[in-house]
Amino acid sequence: MNPILFTLLLTGVFSLLNMYISKRLISRLSISSKYKCYFRIFLYLNLFGIFLYALARYYVEFPSWLYFLFSLPIGVLFLLFCTAILYDTSHLFLSFTPMQEKRRSFFKNSLDIGAVVTAVAITSHSIYNARTVVLEDKEIKITNLHHSYKILQLSDIHIGGLIDAAFIKDIVKRVNDCKPDLVVITGDLVDIGIKKAHHILEEFKALQSKYGTYYIVGNHEYFHGIEVIIKRVKELGIRVLENENVYIGEEGKGFNLAGVYDIFGYRAQHHIPDINKALTNRLENSPTILLAHQPKFLQEIYDFQKIDLVLSGHTHGGQLYPFRFLVSLQQPYISGLHQHTPITQIYVNKGTGFWGPPMRLGASAEITEIILNT
Repeated sequence: MNPILFTLLLTGVFSLLNMYISKRLISRLSISSKYKCYFRIFLYLNLFGIFLYALARYYVEFPSWLYFLFSLPIGVLFLLFCTAILYDTSHLFLSFTPMQEKRRSFFKNSLDIGAVVTAVAITSHSIYNARTVVLEDKEIKITNLHHSYKILQLSDIHIGGLIDAAFIKDIVKRVNDCKPDLVVITGDLVDIGIKKAHHILEEFKALQSKYGTYYIVGNHEYFHGIEVIIKRVKELGIRVLENENVYIGEEGKGFNLAGVYDIFGYRAQHHIPDINKALTNRLENSPTILLAHQPKFLQEIYDFQKIDLVLSGHTHGGQLYPFRFLVSLQQPYISGLHQHTPITQIYVNKGTGFWGPPMRLGASAEITEIILNT
């Protein structure tokens, strides 16, 4: 998306959320006009922070601590908006419930305090969660596999802003400590210009596994120069799967690993996914695992193509829990392992980093340790 259009759209949407929070939450709180004024000033500062976030993302270089402050308002305002909706609903219910005025006043004051405390608590918890990356262990049975393999999956790291070299260095160490057979990165690795990401990507040279590291692009790579990103990743010794497949393990005893471009390629009109090309010349008698950034790519897979497992990301597990419902309108699966058809399973990684606000609620960041068993 054009950076100017993105900035205008972002500030426009959050201006509407600001208005709702002001009218439906702040105006009804049982506090003095002075404190209501302070709350509204806080809202305006948050809105200005969102505008500065867009500048920091595309135009101006800010130090990490300042970028962190500018990143927070998106999540803060969204969670306040959700709190305001709950408050509004509860207030409506309270107004129609018959009771004595004294008791109504007590419940109203309790509702006011609860709304403010809830907003502060979930915001603080969300910020903490964003920097906590969980190691998810998952055992998946694969038909016709002759012995087990350990795959470490990373996804949606979104290098840029607060996802810096120190963050990647820690992730790489944790992956290496698991001693994987191979590592896969299922898209949205880079979310800034390659010049800014160049030194951060160097950390991936330290990844260690028996069969190497494999990568597919996500939709965000299309926004930042997909060709130069692919070129840079290849320079790190990472194999980029561009509508193609490789064989992992001893011939006849391992599995096919295929990868496709992201479906955003249809909109961009270049680097378009092609499942048929990706499966060309695979070893038919061995299982096939497909790397596809968006779970929605399942729509392009037919049973006769015999794909045993799809590894995806993209959804962030919703990142901030209320978003989960919106994501579910677009994607068939949000997180975890699912049996899509009698033939095909899919695992959706919730993302190793985060996008936008450094916040996660109800969807922890993850490194996935997948054990493929017979």
